[in-house]
Amino acid sequence: MADDNKDRLGSKLHDVEKAREDQWARQRDEKLLEQMRERLQKHVCPQCKQFLVTKTENGVHLHACPDGHGAWLDAPILKTVLKEHKG
Repeated sequence: MADDNKDRLGSKLHDVEKAREDQWARQRDEKLLEQMRERLQKHVCPQCKQFLVTKTENGVHLHACPDGHGAWLDAPILKTVLKEHKG
């Protein structure tokens, strides 16, 4: 009986430790995602220095100057657009 209680206690302690690790990882992931979002929002137009805004035009995700000085695409998206344009 005492061994059974030890096993259950050990199992519960393991579960608590796992839950704490999961919580820590979730909080760390949220912090990293927030940092990535902030970094993305800090991209500025080289001409007017305004922050770029995220847009979707015709299904294409891009970052654009709010004053219309240009738009920037991520490399994989640019490759896809170029392939579609050729075809």
